Amino acid sequence: MIIRDSITVDASGLKMTRDGYLTGEARVSRAGNVQKYYGYEIGLTGDDASKVFGVYRDPDVVFAESSMMSLAGRPVTRGHPPAGVTADNWKDLSVGQVGGVIKRDGEHVVAPMAIMDASAAKEVASGARSLSAGYTVGITKDEGISPSGEPYQYRQSGELRFNHVAYLPDNNPRAGNTRIGDGWGAAPVNDTQLGDKPATVNKGGRMPDSTKAVILGDSVVQVAVSDALLIEQFKDASAKALADAEAKFNSTIAAKDEEIGKLKAELADAKKAAEIDVDALVAARTELVAQVKAIDAKIEAKGLSDAELRKAAVAAKLGDEMVKDASEAEISGMFKAIAKDAKPADPVGEAFKYGVKDADPINDAQAGYVARLTRQKEA
Repeated sequence: MIIRDSITVDASGLKMTRDGYLTGEARVSRAGNVQKYYGYEIGLTGDDASKVFGVYRDPDVVFAESSMMSLAGRPVTRGHPPAGVTADNWKDLSVGQVGGVIKRDGEHVVAPMAIMDASAAKEVASGARSLSAGYTVGITKDEGISPSGEPYQYRQSGELRFNHVAYLPDNNPRAGNTRIGDGWGAAPVNDTQLGDKPATVNKGGRMPDSTKAVILGDSVVQVAVSDALLIEQFKDASAKALADAEAKFNSTIAAKDEEIGKLKAELADAKKAAEIDVDALVAARTELVAQVKAIDAKIEAKGLSDAELRKAAVAAKLGDEMVKDASEAEISGMFKAIAKDAKPADPVGEAFKYGVKDADPINDAQAGYVARLTRQKEA
């Protein structure tokens, strides 16, 4: 049996894309409540055809996985087509589509929706925002009281299969709380899309108010003042979120720059600490060679390290047995003992005496140092 009910799209999800589509999240098919129908709408004839009956929307039927998934990809139409949407008339009737992410939200089935036809998108954005879903479902006679206290005479049963979702140009929804982007809804009157239907008054609702121009994406549309306020609040919230994100980004960059500066300073200090005073090394080496030569002039300094020079001097003075198995520290102590009584030659004169090749430069810096001494002597 074909049933036509109402849905709503949250205001926070209403958006005009750059492509001109109007998108939002729709609450589709409510469960646990009672919907009023004339008898002829649910297949009754005779005197019952003109009577009003309550039909209970059974949660077991509405929230069945197969029922909810049948909504995915269904077309959106401008008003209800008389015989529903099929492959033969889909191209002529469809102005949009329901998305594929179907979920339960409390007592509603929720799905994304896009109005893709340009004229329809402008019409909906300008105020034609009441919606109604068309689907097939079984109806079983079963009198009772709903959890909210509403009496009913029938209940939905069997499989529920969505056929389409219609937006209603005349804004006459079947029940309250059915306007796109407006959680209150407008007080409905007879649904001319479906014939003469029972009017369900939304006691907490309001009538349409004056309009206001609002920029949605690349378009300017006229919407109700109250809805414009919601949209502006959404835009303000988005702007604040963007500003907060930018401030956080700039703060992060500043912190990184500060860290980079700190690391650069630490690197410079480390490089400075690692620099070798070449002149001091050359002077110390020259003095050591002079001390060794004073102990034994036959010791050849070239190619020997400082430790090896001290060991050679101690061996020459005290004998090989003294340095055998002795540690470098012991040899250094013995060298100091014998060097204090030795009379070293003048280091500068020693450099001239043995020449640059005998000075055993430890590197180019030492050679440069000796060369400078030579130039000073000649001057």
